[in-house]
Amino acid sequence: MSDSSVLDLIKLRRGCTYCSVRQLCLPGGIGAEELQRLDDIVQRRKPIARGDRLFRIGDPLNAVYVARDGAFKSVSISEDGEEQVLGFHLAGELIGLDALGSGQHRCEGVALTAATVCEIPYDELSRVAGQIPSLQQQLFRVIGQSVDRDQDHLGILVRRQANERIALFLHSLGERYRNVGQSDSQFQLPMSREDIARFLGLALETVSRGFTRLQDDGVIAVTGRRVEIVNAAELLRLAHGAESSAGDGKQKRA
Repeated sequence: MSDSSVLDLIKLRRGCTYCSVRQLCLPGGIGAEELQRLDDIVQRRKPIARGDRLFRIGDPLNAVYVARDGAFKSVSISEDGEEQVLGFHLAGELIGLDALGSGQHRCEGVALTAATVCEIPYDELSRVAGQIPSLQQQLFRVIGQSVDRDQDHLGILVRRQANERIALFLHSLGERYRNVGQSDSQFQLPMSREDIARFLGLALETVSRGFTRLQDDGVIAVTGRRVEIVNAAELLRLAHGAESSAGDGKQKRA
């Protein structure tokens, strides 16, 4: 391999790391030429303002997206205009996979923060993936991760207790931050408490009380939207339906 090929590969890998497309373009076995083919179809978009839409309900599946920075939510709109949050997308996660089945988007992709994204035309991605087996395998893996998140959401909604839903949400969010190369114990919530409430199927006041209780019990520390997981084992225990041992202690002492 020539020096120029090595430098090109390093340059491409650095670019993918910065734009968070590493889920697709950095699987094992992809070489410089194959990586260049993928890089050639990625379209860089201008910055997106908070509240802007990547796609709307009924739009055809023209592309999938990866946020280089910032975060998004997927929402559906009820007949009376009420918004239901279906999922959140962090930097480094594919957005727009809801349209894979029908070819049309079943929800809207809304920017939670100012963001920049890479747009990947779906037809071209499918063509290139069909020619590069390692890329195709990685694409299937990423799609599977998206399905897993949908299942996790359903798992949250069937839990009866609000504290279980909140604890499981924070635990799962930490795992997702770890998967995209960030800290799983200290992270910024890009979504509002209201968004969290709509995602968890809870009242806003219930979510606020839940965060306060977790902080009072020493499970998390919250400053604005900054969350630190102080006691990961206790958070996981709560996510599986156990009452906080710290909270139980307080009740016993009362």
